[in-house]
Amino acid sequence: MITISVCMIVKNEENVLARCLDSLKDLADEIVIVDTGSVDRTKEIAAEYTELIYDFAWIDDFSAARNFAFSKCSMEYIYSADADEVLDEENQKRFSLLKQAMLPEVEVVQMYYLNRAGDYNTTGNFEREYRPKLYRRLRRFVWEDPIHETVRLEPVVFDSDIEILHMPEAAHGGRDLALLKKTAYRSPAAFCQDKLAAQGKAPAAVTGLSKKLHHMYAMELYIAGTDQDFLDAEEFFMRSQEDGSRTLEEVMEACCAAAHAARLRKDTALFFKSAMKAVAGGSCSEICCELGEYYDSVGDDKEAYLWFYNAAAETESILDIRTSGEIPRKRLSELCRRDGREEEALEWERQIENFLL
Repeated sequence: MITISVCMIVKNEENVLARCLDSLKDLADEIVIVDTGSVDRTKEIAAEYTELIYDFAWIDDFSAARNFAFSKCSMEYIYSADADEVLDEENQKRFSLLKQAMLPEVEVVQMYYLNRAGDYNTTGNFEREYRPKLYRRLRRFVWEDPIHETVRLEPVVFDSDIEILHMPEAAHGGRDLALLKKTAYRSPAAFCQDKLAAQGKAPAAVTGLSKKLHHMYAMELYIAGTDQDFLDAEEFFMRSQEDGSRTLEEVMEACCAAAHAARLRKDTALFFKSAMKAVAGGSCSEICCELGEYYDSVGDDKEAYLWFYNAAAETESILDIRTSGEIPRKRLSELCRRDGREEEALEWERQIENFLL
């Protein structure tokens, strides 16, 4: 049977930490808690479950904190948990069976991550998806192929049937957007210095956010961002559109965020610069909704209907699934009712109900 370190970074989690640890304590061979600056009873509660409690000065970098936490673990596998997660009794049993039957070659175990309908759901934009949660602490490098042999670089991943319930107390969108904004506008030299100094490596050229964080920033804006958040991000995403190193997907994301900000500012020229670039790139539900909102704001109901229809029926979302679901259908219903087409309005409203079920 394998051994497991439950590893967590926490800050001000007094209301949920015991709930999480109660669901994990019988599965853990050790529990490692890294506190990043709590001012409540978090550390006191953690001390009821483990002596392995460490402080880490917060530097606006979750990876740095998690790397520090992982460095304190000593078991064969590390289970990375957040304080607002819970394993119910059935999934504790599944986890226990996994511990007993784990194949020795498995290096990463994915588990289902569940958000309950109506909960705070920022960039997740999902209700059930696989996430890597259990990691072999020390990786074994293995040669493969009988000739032209190479070391296997891809990890061996197992998709388990374990389900983790995400039960947050509040939305994290504001916190995440603030950190994404700070990272996006950090100068390349400073970014390199922060990331590489500890490794003794010379700074390398980098430009802005990684592809993953670029996507997360744009997605977070659409799902949890305020008008001010979009305006704060406009300069970054305008620059990103012109960055020749960005992929088409990233350019599309940048166009959506920048078009939204320009529409808020009523800057028609910049709005259409971003919107038409996205349409030329293949279009998406987000930009169709932006165009629908623009034409509605200038009183062109026919053109607004066309673009909201495209959002609902002809394109797919890339950042926020609501832009291909309930959002355009609600606007189509409003436009139909405004034009006296009551039966069509009711049909769009019936479709909204299907998306919300």
